Amino acid sequence: MSRTCDICGKHTVTGNKVSHAKNHSRRTWKPNLVKVKTEIQGTTITLKLCTRCLKSDYVTKKV
Repeated sequence: MSRTCDICGKHTVTGNKVSHAKNHSRRTWKPNLVKVKTEIQGTTITLKLCTRCLKSDYVTKKV
């Protein structure tokens, strides 16, 4: 299972952590993903969404 949003495709990004002394070391930024149960065409499925997609009402949570 990859850390990817099922709606927008946001995923883990890599880059450099830079200290005050300008030393570079590798680091990762992970998206804020949430598992959400939703109903699409009468079937209940679980999606992994980033919180931005959940907030902008692309899908509705099943209660």
